[in-house]
Amino acid sequence: MARSPFTLAASVTSALPRVGVVGVGELTEGTGGRYDSAIADLDDGRRVVVRVPADSTVIPELAAEVRALRALTPGVRGLLPFRAPELLGETGLGDARAVVVDFLPGYRVDAAHLPPGRGAATSLGAALAALHALPLSIVRTEGLPVRTPQQVRTDTARMIDRAQATRRLPVALADRWQRAVDADELWRFESAVVLGGAGAASFLFEDVDGVPEVTGLLEWHGLSVGDPATDLQWLASAPAAADDVYAAYVAHSGRAPDSRARERARLYAELEFASWLVHGHETGRADVIDDAVQLLETLATGVAGDDIVTDAALGVDDALALLERMPEASAAVIDTSMQTDAYDPDELSLWVSSEVDRDEPEPEDTAEIDLGGQLDAPAPSEWRSDETATSPIDVIPSPASATADDSPEADSHGDAAAEAERASEAALRRWLAD
Repeated sequence: MARSPFTLAASVTSALPRVGVVGVGELTEGTGGRYDSAIADLDDGRRVVVRVPADSTVIPELAAEVRALRALTPGVRGLLPFRAPELLGETGLGDARAVVVDFLPGYRVDAAHLPPGRGAATSLGAALAALHALPLSIVRTEGLPVRTPQQVRTDTARMIDRAQATRRLPVALADRWQRAVDADELWRFESAVVLGGAGAASFLFEDVDGVPEVTGLLEWHGLSVGDPATDLQWLASAPAAADDVYAAYVAHSGRAPDSRARERARLYAELEFASWLVHGHETGRADVIDDAVQLLETLATGVAGDDIVTDAALGVDDALALLERMPEASAAVIDTSMQTDAYDPDELSLWVSSEVDRDEPEPEDTAEIDLGGQLDAPAPSEWRSDETATSPIDVIPSPASATADDSPEADSHGDAAAEAERASEAALRRWLAD
């Protein structure tokens, strides 16, 4: 039986000595009945929230929430662009424990109704980036969970095994998820401070100059060190705003690029259905099992023929476009080689398959180029200096710009430069073909 707001308000005076309650009301948190909650006005002008687990299965979650809030020292809170509840007190209430925190104003937006564009979506992305940038020591000092990429991968594989053990998991999904677990490139990420899967509805918004901004964050019980993609899995439920949220997240993140984050997030979102199946199986709830099986079968139909980890082949045109994105080369260096070992592997992983067989023979060396009179070429300042030059190929002087002289020597310079440019592009094409 749910506890009344008056019963919960009485626990506030026990948790916070020397204060009086002057008003009380119900608080709907959208927690699915897992907590009995109330909001209380105190005689000192403060407004607080009191929460008590509705059943014993929620007790560990509330205990984790308390530990997480204690880890958020004033210094840590100063690093965040939004507020977190402040733990004010605790007290016993029957066989349970009541927790009192300060009330955070604001409204929530469900992921499915999150609009695209500037506002709620971009503010959410920036908020997540700020959270993931917190020092790992915050979590370690408090003794909260810390998981490495390998541990995350192992735990994911175990969840798939547990779902398969129910004998109700569609084979197509089991195979799809196992391929993802087996893909090494999917699990190359940097662990960070995470919420452990909190969704869009965990954030509070307020309108600032008519634009929604994140001003608060609830549900800290999953605070840990782990995969940042766990906090992005809800993007699968926000198709209209997902791209804007992720773009803002990347733009505000000071972390190394993670080209596979959204693919892992998708995997975690799908595994929520598997977790629901396992929960129903372990608790003997036939209704939960039937619901989970229906969800899983619908999912299997929707993703038929697709893989979570995809690799698009790199064409010549795409590779040339990639070269244009490279930082501008220094004009003081005369080099006609391709310098393929200088490309950023993370950048290339966005364009080429990471499943290249490293045992294949090395491509043939580029033919030696006779530079002729290049050693007497004009000074670098006289070379082409337009802002579109973004690779060693682009800084090679063109026949028209190397010299304005029509002498044979000038022609030899131009011919050599043109030959060098053609040889470089040919080498690139051979490199791609191999």
